Amino acid sequence: MTAATTVRAARSAAVVVALALLVLVFGAATSHAATPVDAVSVSAAPVVPAPHPAAPAGPTAPATPASPAAPATPGSSVSVSINGVDGTPSSSIVVLLGITLLSVAPSLLLMMTSFTKIFVVLSLTRNALGLQGIPPNQVIAGLALFLSLFVMAPVLTDVNTTGVQPYLKGEVSFSQAVDAGSVPLRTFMLDHTREEDLALVTRAADQANPQDPASVPMLTLIPAFMLSELRAAFIIGFVIFVPFLVIDLVVSASLMSMGMMMLPPVMVSLPFKLLLFVLVDGWGLVITALVGSYAGGG
Repeated sequence: MTAATTVRAARSAAVVVALALLVLVFGAATSHAATPVDAVSVSAAPVVPAPHPAAPAGPTAPATPASPAAPATPGSSVSVSINGVDGTPSSSIVVLLGITLLSVAPSLLLMMTSFTKIFVVLSLTRNALGLQGIPPNQVIAGLALFLSLFVMAPVLTDVNTTGVQPYLKGEVSFSQAVDAGSVPLRTFMLDHTREEDLALVTRAADQANPQDPASVPMLTLIPAFMLSELRAAFIIGFVIFVPFLVIDLVVSASLMSMGMMMLPPVMVSLPFKLLLFVLVDGWGLVITALVGSYAGGG
């Protein structure tokens, strides 16, 4: 056998093998393609519908409410305590009372202390001198305030001792502290209130006459005390005005006699009034008279 014959035989064998492989590949593909058709045919079978759901159940009737339980202890009640553990008032309550006291302090200062009388007398003294804005109102109010504190120091000490400190220590309640602390103020106001003024306010309020000073209500005592203080202040002011009025009359008559009618008498009399007031120590006399008027009752 020649070489050419051998090559041709090899080529023929290779062709045969390739054809066999193609037959095997196409046969496997054909078998796999038939499978989805069978699956589709199976899945296309009619589906049996599910049965309809059962009808919903009706609403449940509400439960009957239970009666409220009786309290564990008969006669028990809810209470709110403003005191601390040891019976003393809490710090928040003390701060609240302090702020409330500061808000009503001007009214208490004017109505229940010697401030009004002292302030009126000092203002009348300034007017008697012919000075409209000297000393200023702030100076007069400050002087009247500290003189009032000086006069009211014993009374305020008694109020602190009998009312404020026992309450802060938890020894008494708030109402008891108010009742105990108002006693020194009542005594002070009664000592410097005229009976005529008490009767006037009592008749104005259409009330029955009190049996004794202790039974006078505070709503009657406070305005009566104010009337008595204003009356005393105007009496002191009148006494202060008299010497300065004499100086004004003398200066006015002197200017008229000299024919100096165009010269205001106030300009001439003012230096003489200031000189007289300084020589006799006028402020000292006025303050001494004011403080001395509270030394005794009436």
